[in-house]
Amino acid sequence: MPKKQNNNNYKHLKMKLINSGYRLILICFTVAILFSCKKEDKYTNYLFAYFTGNDGDEEAIRYALSRDGYNYYALNNNKPIIDSKQISSSGGVRDPHILRGNDGKTFYMVVTDMVSANGWSSNRAMVLMKSTDLINWTSSVINIPQTYPSDFGDVVRVWAPQTIYDDKTNQYMIYWSMLGAEGPDIIYYAYANKDFTGLEATPKQLFYSPSNSACIDGDIINNNGKYHLFFKNESHGGGIRKAVSDKLTEGYVQQDGFFDQTDEAVEGSGIFKLIDSDEYILMYDMYMKGKYQFTKTKDLQNFTVVDDAISMNFHPRHGTVIRITDKEKDALLKQWGTLDKSAFTSFKGEGIRKNNIDINDDEGTIYIPVILGTDVTNLDLNIETTPWVNALTKGPQDFSSGSVDYIIETAGKQKIYKVSVHEDNNPVLSGFYADPEIIYSHKTNKYYIYPTSDGFTGWSGTYFKTFSSPDLVNWTDEGVILDLKKDVSWVDRHAWAPCAIEKKINGEYKYFYYFTAAQKIGVAVADNPTGPFLDSGKPLIAERPEGTRGGQEIDPDIFSDPVSGKNYLYWGNGHMACVELNDDMISIKENSLTLFNPGSTFREGTEVFYRKGTYYFLWSEDDTRSPNYRVRYATSDSPLGPLNIPDNNLILEKRPEKGIYGTGHNSVIQTPGTDIWHMVYHRFNRPKGITMGRAAGFNREVCIDKLEFNEDGSIKPVEPTISGITSLK
Repeated sequence: MPKKQNNNNYKHLKMKLINSGYRLILICFTVAILFSCKKEDKYTNYLFAYFTGNDGDEEAIRYALSRDGYNYYALNNNKPIIDSKQISSSGGVRDPHILRGNDGKTFYMVVTDMVSANGWSSNRAMVLMKSTDLINWTSSVINIPQTYPSDFGDVVRVWAPQTIYDDKTNQYMIYWSMLGAEGPDIIYYAYANKDFTGLEATPKQLFYSPSNSACIDGDIINNNGKYHLFFKNESHGGGIRKAVSDKLTEGYVQQDGFFDQTDEAVEGSGIFKLIDSDEYILMYDMYMKGKYQFTKTKDLQNFTVVDDAISMNFHPRHGTVIRITDKEKDALLKQWGTLDKSAFTSFKGEGIRKNNIDINDDEGTIYIPVILGTDVTNLDLNIETTPWVNALTKGPQDFSSGSVDYIIETAGKQKIYKVSVHEDNNPVLSGFYADPEIIYSHKTNKYYIYPTSDGFTGWSGTYFKTFSSPDLVNWTDEGVILDLKKDVSWVDRHAWAPCAIEKKINGEYKYFYYFTAAQKIGVAVADNPTGPFLDSGKPLIAERPEGTRGGQEIDPDIFSDPVSGKNYLYWGNGHMACVELNDDMISIKENSLTLFNPGSTFREGTEVFYRKGTYYFLWSEDDTRSPNYRVRYATSDSPLGPLNIPDNNLILEKRPEKGIYGTGHNSVIQTPGTDIWHMVYHRFNRPKGITMGRAAGFNREVCIDKLEFNEDGSIKPVEPTISGITSLK
């Protein structure tokens, strides 16, 4: 019997151990599943939903991805991911706000139903959208005055809706701004119905401005039990303000001060938390500058600008960011990840003219221009791609015999580009510059280009630079020679279209620099062509000449008549005017004004030079933002006219077959002691300029090509080239 008892004890212990083992296995399996789910659900990337502008399909939802929350890359080649006409009543949508639902797997998006071309008080509706995969969306339109005619029948605009989950009521609250027949804009709210297709009740006012200011673009975040409402204050100073409440739907108290970190006009603030961090990003649309500003904070009270860390290969307007998983990112890439020009973020190889790389997706080619003298037999393009695209071709390649195949891949797809490298010398300056004036200095035996510093929205640059060359081919950046904000007392904006001249006075070389600032013309003086230049302290030309109508006092051109020795300053936009300067070169001879009649083609950019007894007058026609900006000319027997305008006087214009547009605002230079002449001019950036709309007019670049004459002295049409010149001959 004892033996049997021992056997029973042994069997019981054995079963207990087996069951314990099973339980341990089950626990381990459960932990593994939970760990796997946790890993699966971990946020690893960011999705940015945005729109891009006020024209055509710019008012549509677009997507971009980021790994770090700072650097964003457009999906679908920056094209819409949804057709606005299919989801809206107006045909356009703006201000997309995207939210991950409380269940973690449903997504909600709300957008303004609007086409801005119909007017800023033309929209009455918003669109509610729902998705389980970020790709396929259901939608419904809510027209406020039609839905609530007795309460909101006079509403003329419904702007920038957003959504937040209310964990007290387990509902999704939508909030937005509205303007009735009498202002101001007010932020309202209402709960969405269960299907997220409509509103459950009549909207109520969410925020009461203590100054009765117009308030739009609200954005709420819950932090430590308090609701922080960021919004755009449309009046009383403007900017991003904040109100705080313990409750989601009431009690918001406006905080002191503004929370944007710029003096620029802003709107569309959005705040999101960085992954695995206690830091938040507050971003907002600096819509007049065409870019976003990002700021960082831990306490939602103190913000630091982090613009230097931000990059985007697109120009967004009012959008929002959410965090997403690897699985969600991969699905988006499978749907909208493209193997096209948007996959390339930079080419960092030595000598590459980065602004002029031409990627042709239709033909599968990449044209790489490099500076003269680059070793193309052993060139590493050092290609960088978006984080989700791999460049399989790496390292130095020999481009001397023709193109080289480069392979890129993403999401299981591959594409081959034929890449060719070319030693081009147009543009001659690296970067964006325009309105080039050129001189030859007998003091240094060098040429100098004095351009407008370009690349600033609305021509808003405030400084001037110069570039030197011994041969018109190789150019050195000599730095800033005049900064309006530092060096000029009477103006600090719109540094445009300078000109310069070298004069020998009492045996010493002096350099006189005439520049446009705030649509007036000033003058500065230096002992060297590279400065430093000392401003005279007041504008030389400040008013429109008597006898003219319209136009601006811009685009000076200085000319020293080799026959009479007199010095003339020409200028004008819409009118061509001239005055004689006194010997000091910084004051105007009394009663010396001359007005010319160059005809209806004259716009601006006068250039005067002398050759073999003839005075040549060149000018630009059309608008510098137009692809058809071009140069015409006239001749005269005198620096004061009258002008003889040839029948065929067009000498520089676009070459669409070469991708060259917007050619104009030129100067002319003669190689000393020869009859060799060149024209220096600007054009749109090639190849991107023609795709930029009117913004191409402040993203220009400087080129040089030959200027030649017929036997009778008439000017031959100048052929604008990509290759440029390689010698003075």
